[in-house]
Amino acid sequence: MTVSGAGSPEPRPVVPGASSVEQLRKEGNELFKCGDYEGALTAYTQALGLGATPQDQAILHRNRAACHLKLEDYDKAETEASKAIEKDGGDVKALYRRSQALEKLGRLDQAVLDLQRCVSLEPKNKVFQEALRNIGGQIQEKVRYMSSTDAKVEQMFQILLDPQEKGTEKKQKASQNLVVLAREDAGAEKIFRSNGVQLLQCLLDTGEADLMLAALRTLVGICSEHQSRTVATLSVLGTRRVVSILGVENQAVSLAACHLLHVMFDALKEGVKKGFRGKEGAIIVDPARELKVLISNLLELLTEVGVSGQGRDNALTLLIKVVPRKSVKDPNNSLTLWVIDQGLKKILEVGGSVQDPPGELTVTANSRMSASILLSKLFDDLKCDAERENFHRLCENYIKSWFEGHGLAGKLRAIQTVSCLLQGPCDAGNRALELSGVMESVIALCASEQEEEQLVAVEALIHAAGKAKRASFITTNGVSLLKDLYKRSEKDSIRIRALVGLCKLGSAGGTDFSMKQFAEGSTLKLAKQCRKWLCNDQIDAGTRRWAVEGLAYLTFDADVKEEFVEDEAALKALVQLSRSEERSVLFAVASALVNCTNSYDYEEPDPKMVELAKYAKQHVPEQHPKDKPSFVRARVKKLLAAGVVSAMTCMVKTESPVLTNSCRELLSRVFLALVEEVEDRGTVVAQGGGKALLPLALEGTDVGQTKAAQALAKLTITSNPEMTFPGERIYEVVRPLVSLLHLNCSGLQNFEALMALTNLAGISERLRQKILKEKAVPMIEGYMFEEHEMIRRAATECMCNLAMSKEVQDLFEAKGNDRLKLLVLYSGEDDELLRQAAAGGLAMLTSMRPSLCSRIPQVTTHWLEILQALLLSPNQELQHRGAVVVLNMVEASREIASTLIESEVLEILSVLAKGKESPITRAAAACLEKAVEYGLIKLNQDGD
Repeated sequence: MTVSGAGSPEPRPVVPGASSVEQLRKEGNELFKCGDYEGALTAYTQALGLGATPQDQAILHRNRAACHLKLEDYDKAETEASKAIEKDGGDVKALYRRSQALEKLGRLDQAVLDLQRCVSLEPKNKVFQEALRNIGGQIQEKVRYMSSTDAKVEQMFQILLDPQEKGTEKKQKASQNLVVLAREDAGAEKIFRSNGVQLLQCLLDTGEADLMLAALRTLVGICSEHQSRTVATLSVLGTRRVVSILGVENQAVSLAACHLLHVMFDALKEGVKKGFRGKEGAIIVDPARELKVLISNLLELLTEVGVSGQGRDNALTLLIKVVPRKSVKDPNNSLTLWVIDQGLKKILEVGGSVQDPPGELTVTANSRMSASILLSKLFDDLKCDAERENFHRLCENYIKSWFEGHGLAGKLRAIQTVSCLLQGPCDAGNRALELSGVMESVIALCASEQEEEQLVAVEALIHAAGKAKRASFITTNGVSLLKDLYKRSEKDSIRIRALVGLCKLGSAGGTDFSMKQFAEGSTLKLAKQCRKWLCNDQIDAGTRRWAVEGLAYLTFDADVKEEFVEDEAALKALVQLSRSEERSVLFAVASALVNCTNSYDYEEPDPKMVELAKYAKQHVPEQHPKDKPSFVRARVKKLLAAGVVSAMTCMVKTESPVLTNSCRELLSRVFLALVEEVEDRGTVVAQGGGKALLPLALEGTDVGQTKAAQALAKLTITSNPEMTFPGERIYEVVRPLVSLLHLNCSGLQNFEALMALTNLAGISERLRQKILKEKAVPMIEGYMFEEHEMIRRAATECMCNLAMSKEVQDLFEAKGNDRLKLLVLYSGEDDELLRQAAAGGLAMLTSMRPSLCSRIPQVTTHWLEILQALLLSPNQELQHRGAVVVLNMVEASREIASTLIESEVLEILSVLAKGKESPITRAAAACLEKAVEYGLIKLNQDGD
């Protein structure tokens, strides 16, 4: 018996009384051969549930192991193979499959034992002998590496902890080497077992930024995807100690601590993905408890005096990432509920803080926004009305506790907290606005003589203006107040906020040209003042952010858009501000760009419905004349010239929680608008747009991911993908493109994805394998039957390029399918480009798999006339492909050659062979020579 790779599930004699088990097993085998490993798994599982005999169970578990190996789920492959071995200890295939799984999991010592057993059962099997030699070499290499590493680790720590080496280049190199070593699992394990955590603690205790950074980055390697080492590290260093590093003043050290804690959270949540699993159970008692201890310490850090603003922001960022569920499909939101009960007041305390007052918490310009985002994430993670009511009650009790009995300072904090909620879970913010006296206090404080009090009140008024319940109240009562503040205040910080409030109220009609709130020209005046403040670099970034907020509202108006893109200084200032440390500006910048590029969703109203609406005297939205496509294209050109792509690339890179999924979606919309015109795509690529689109296509809202994926498709179609996505990045493009093949995407998105995948499939076998791994082939095949001729053609072209892969050739060769028939029929269609694609696929397949040549006459009675039409085509591409197919068929067998030569094909080939030297004449001549060789025709006296 010969074993090869993961192997195909093997047949066995039918056992009486087990026909249903046998039937399902055979069905699974067929699915496995076709590459549908998930389907095969399902069939084998169903068979196991039908009371299979022990012998059948062994085979089914063994087959399931083969499926898991193909799906690269090596843990499950090992489990299934072990079950097969339990049923039959001499099952050599199960032993081999388990050895493959163990090797992939890094457990080489155990894999060797299984292979040795295989060799003892089948001493002459060369596959087993070769596998044993390979794994033996890996083990020797690992032993050599580990032994040489021992000395290196010891030497590095000696240099780092030597006080005489302070600040030397030698010390810097040692710290870099330690970090690099920890990135490999074997190196991380060696550092860990060499008393490394205690030594790294000594580096942290030095207080030197460089040494602390080296220690934290090394700890990342030790803890990454390894639960037991993470728990041991926390035990040695102390959870409190690790979390406290977040609060240091040095930003780089704080960020490194944030990254380490994130890695620790992931390790505790997801468990071990690598080796050394044998000791896991003994070390870990309750990972959930460790998680809660970590989160509890983070919540404590939020309200500690002396913690840096950057550290507080990093703590909020971590909570945003690790607390809410990753998916609503996960039924367990207990961690969110626990955080709300234990720490909601602490989060609200940060949200209600005023920046840098004496005796208050130290916060940054981004802290309150981060708190708003965390509150919003927690609220969205709640599953029922009772949980949401509890959230509202806790928020309202906190606000009341400050509003009542703490004087003016308490009222200011309460109003600031309401502002925080209005920017986050706005339902909770609206409820808080309804509390007795809150809105009245906001209006009253707007007239205060103190700038700090006015700032808090005006910001609350602005945030409240967008909420449905309060918008009409504020439009009636707030406009005059905001106008008064704007005209009379001597402080720019107040005036600019009052202006934003007016901008927000003035944009209430959205893009509807007929629904303007203010008099003609008022919005242009407001926008002009916003641009003036935006360009004034003497004003701090936090205040200038409000100017962008104003423009984000006003750019619904097409006149404002036109003036804005004409103002080079304002565009330059916007680009610079988006790159600054003022992260809270991101959403406003993205909103303004969406408005300028008209990349929001807009559907042209049905003319008949418009007539009906007019007849019924209903309001009909009107589009501004300057929002027509020609104006939009001109605005896009000006934005590209201003360097907006590089600014957006910087925005995508940010680690701030302000880059929410909604913000990502806005950026995706803008990118799609920027690559709409083919001539603009080179500019987008040159400024880093291709790189920025990848994370947008893989994370965010469904709409945002789809828009980014479509932009990637457009770039891949018209540019060289290897230049646009250099290195390994090109493989990351495949998944977003495949996502556009789903039925919920538009026909244009399907078409562009197919065109892009066609380009990628023509580059390399590795890319074709990536496309196959993403399970794209069944979807591409489905689009080959699409009614729309362009989609059908694109799918056929894509399949033609994929046909260079062995797996796709296997699909065409498998019995009982019509794939070959479809290509033959398409080779005779009227659509010349479709014929070209199908004929190219036929030429490729018949070259690679001669067995398919004999099946062409069986798939349709029209096969001969289709080939003749190809040979007679005035299109040389079609002629050449037809000639190659005929040559492959002639070379495949004398019988097929005889059928072809007896038809008009002989005469056509004779004419073609006498033509001007070209690939077509050479192929035709080769056909005739082969026919002579078979004795089907003879040379004439002239040797022709």
